[in-house]
Amino acid sequence: MIDLDALAAAVTDRTRAIVLVNPNNPTGSYLKKRELEALARLGLPLISDEVFSDYAFGPDPERVASLVDATHCPAFSMSGLSKVSGLPQMKLGWIAATGPDNWRREALEKLEWIADTYLSVSTPVQCAAPRLLRAGEAVQRQIRERTAANLRFARDTLAGSSGGILNVEGGWYITIQVPRIRSEEEWALESLSRENVLVQPGFFYDFESEAFLVVSLLTASDAFQDGVGRLKKLLP
Repeated sequence: MIDLDALAAAVTDRTRAIVLVNPNNPTGSYLKKRELEALARLGLPLISDEVFSDYAFGPDPERVASLVDATHCPAFSMSGLSKVSGLPQMKLGWIAATGPDNWRREALEKLEWIADTYLSVSTPVQCAAPRLLRAGEAVQRQIRERTAANLRFARDTLAGSSGGILNVEGGWYITIQVPRIRSEEEWALESLSRENVLVQPGFFYDFESEAFLVVSLLTASDAFQDGVGRLKKLLP
């Protein structure tokens, strides 16, 4: 969840916008309606990275899956083919600007100027975008099925162990809290050297405390199940 008090305290007269990752990567937490209302009251534009928004593990009426409908506050919603269609090599992203009409028109004019000046989009991928988005529907389905199955397996396998999976709402990763008998770096190195399992320590993502390990749910199911089983052997 968002620490709204800490965020409000961090805002100064130099603050120009608030950046969100929705759902968060790697914790998989979505923005909630009450959080959006609190952010809107700060009066700053919101920049929302929503590349994982299509990969929720279940419904939630309090969830804000996208800011494209947040017309009451200035907001930018960003996504792209890399996650929507599973095509990171195609390099096509987009930004939807919402909010008050005057602000939105001015924002779009400036975005057009920036896009033309710094990073013009490749014409072939623009022309192919409709077909790539249609093809991406099948890829999304496969990703959702694999990540959901891997999440179920990890929960079942680690249940009752000293490795607890933090609540995850969407995305491609799980965060496992492990005992602080060693540092995250030592956990990651031990996992790699003893069991040949690659995990990422929480400090890669600026976690403020230890010990957390981040594991990809996108791994092929056979390899994922083998890896989680090996990781469990390291847990006391």
